[in-house]
Amino acid sequence: MQTIREVMTPDVRTISPQETVQRAAQLMDELNVGAIPVCDGAKLVGMITDRDITVRSVAAGQSPDQTFVGDVMSTDVRTCYSNQDLDEVLDKMGDVQIRRVPVIDEQSKQLVGIVSLGDIATKTHGAAEDALDEISSPSEPDRSETRH
Repeated sequence: MQTIREVMTPDVRTISPQETVQRAAQLMDELNVGAIPVCDGAKLVGMITDRDITVRSVAAGQSPDQTFVGDVMSTDVRTCYSNQDLDEVLDKMGDVQIRRVPVIDEQSKQLVGIVSLGDIATKTHGAAEDALDEISSPSEPDRSETRH
């Protein structure tokens, strides 16, 4: 049985909900990532993704240097524990169609890392394939499309 601790990326950079969306985008660029855990002190309070910035901020016409991470972040964050079974977490990722999950220490309840499909794909043999199939299934658009 392989655990999340064995494949996760430890020492994840986080951002505060009081930081600007512009700073979040800069940090994503520096780290070459598409999502950053949002922590209020040591407590995980959300995740901000490049999609959150694009859809909830830019598309709404908000100024990135005056909009706060806390205003556009996703707050319904799925987490896992570092001692959890890899297959169990992969099943959850596939069920809810997510590509990365913050990892919490079961004792301290603190953020200790993040696990992504990329981590799993590079550190295991074939374990990510089924989850990727489920995660990559097309979803219905949020609104009807109009053609011009």
